[in-house]
Amino acid sequence: MSFDKIAARLDLFRDEMIDLQIKLASIPAISPASGGEGEARKADFLIAYLRESGITDIQVIRAPDLDAPAGYRPNIVARYPGRNSARTVWIMTHLDVVPPGEISLWQGDPFKPWVSSGRIYGRGVEDNQQGLVASIFAVKAFHDLGLAPASNVGLAIVADEETGSSKGIPHVLKNSDAFRKGDLIIVPDAGSPDGTEIEVAEKSVLWLKIKILGRQTHGSTPERGINAFKAGAYLAVKLDRLYAAFPEKNPLFVPPVSTFEPTKKDANVPNINTIPGEDVFYMDCRILPHYRLEDVEGRVQAACRSIEKKFGVTITTESMQRAKAAPPTPPGSAVVEALKRAIQAVYQKESRPIGIGGGTVAAYFRREGFEAACWSKIDDTAHQPNEYCLIDNMVGDAKVFAHIMMQE
Repeated sequence: MSFDKIAARLDLFRDEMIDLQIKLASIPAISPASGGEGEARKADFLIAYLRESGITDIQVIRAPDLDAPAGYRPNIVARYPGRNSARTVWIMTHLDVVPPGEISLWQGDPFKPWVSSGRIYGRGVEDNQQGLVASIFAVKAFHDLGLAPASNVGLAIVADEETGSSKGIPHVLKNSDAFRKGDLIIVPDAGSPDGTEIEVAEKSVLWLKIKILGRQTHGSTPERGINAFKAGAYLAVKLDRLYAAFPEKNPLFVPPVSTFEPTKKDANVPNINTIPGEDVFYMDCRILPHYRLEDVEGRVQAACRSIEKKFGVTITTESMQRAKAAPPTPPGSAVVEALKRAIQAVYQKESRPIGIGGGTVAAYFRREGFEAACWSKIDDTAHQPNEYCLIDNMVGDAKVFAHIMMQE
């Protein structure tokens, strides 16, 4: 089997890939939690398209959701036969997209995609339809040429990735035995502009809500109250010492250190001349896997007690998200090596495994003992106004996936 033949076929699919991108992005698939209707309409369209493309072994795993008009969130598991049925090459993408945000920042309608200067613009075209469309056409190239992939190929196209995933891949893993430990699992939901980064590990995540209670009073008589805002500001500065408390570096990760940053802040009093009696701010902590979350939380509590004593306030903390890092995929694993060979063949570049501070759904596979890697060649415009997909990246990703499907 000649890879050049497959690659040439994918080049001929360029216009069809653009057309599918435009059709998919024209069907909003926003979670009910974000004010949308879910993914059912988009899934129905996609199932029909898969069948027309020769991918007929399709299972739909529905996660009940009474907030969605359909009453469920659809997860598509499609299979295409290869010469070796003992192993499956899986590519997992997601159906849902985030809301467009401030419409005035868009150059056009985010749900009426447009093409300009080698790019497709619209909500969801890079996150995650670039990988979704590329995976479908990688299989379609084999089908149209009458060739069988080296192994079975699976396309897992799931719901709810953008709002917690409980209706998505965790539901599929719980209600399906499709995945096996020898399979190659690729999640094209992280990447880099040059396509050389293969994500194999993630940091632990700790999001904290920190509430400071003092005593409200008039701005001209601060001695009669306790300024919760001032105490909170001192605490935020004190928590910056977490960097010194957990200083170790791991060169696998980008950045190579744990990070501890104050982010969101709730409004307190509406007027200038009132000392606030309550103040709330949030911390986003991304922690290298070898550190224990309990140790970080202990340091936070010690800082809170110190500020309570200094200012006479009461401080409470609440975990908004707390996720211990999943076991990493070994840098020398079969899926990483397959990706490295394919990236070299398509882009003539050496790639490397990395760890990231963000979270991906690959973690759900890793926690279940599956070796999964995240990869795509992206400009990383996800969630931004004027999100776009480079058409060359979409075609190139399809070639990388096809190359992996050819490997014995």
